Amino acid sequence: MLLADQYLGHRDDATVASRLADAEPHYVVLSDTDRRRSRVRTETVEGADLGVVVSRELGDGDVLETAAGALVVVELACIDALVVDFTDVDVSATRALAFGHAAGNRHWDLALREGEALFPVPDSRERMMSALDGDLPAGATTRFESVPPTTFDERDSPEHEHTHGEVEHVHDDHTHSHSGGHDDSPGAVADE
Repeated sequence: MLLADQYLGHRDDATVASRLADAEPHYVVLSDTDRRRSRVRTETVEGADLGVVVSRELGDGDVLETAAGALVVVELACIDALVVDFTDVDVSATRALAFGHAAGNRHWDLALREGEALFPVPDSRERMMSALDGDLPAGATTRFESVPPTTFDERDSPEHEHTHGEVEHVHDDHTHSHSGGHDDSPGAVADE
């Protein structure tokens, strides 16, 4: 069994990319749950038995190293998300608050993207749509989309300093926007 227990960095980092160019790395696809665990036993894409022991949450493109020097590239399995599109929707404050209350009362994670609200699907699409039935503002459209699980991650850690488009994350006690070259360390003010 391979044991990946050393975090090297992201595959886009120059030093890591250089090592990958000279190697034949293994690839592993982790679920949203497994990427958050400090110990995971799984298989590589190639079918090799793999243990992952790291003390950090893993992201798509992270590279690990085994004691024997083999490299392992982490890929994340996408998750299903409900996208509610409010683009060009004229909604009253009352309807917006009713929708926000209905969705917020379920404690679903939320990410905002250019006029859209994204929610991870907790169990089934049908149950999720049923839960919001009657609360969607007129004119708002819905669809389901496969998104990286990191879409819903909190970005409060000091090491979070990379670009990931224009996505605003909303959590129970705070809101902050994300765009390239930003500071979203604790206490940073949201971009408006």
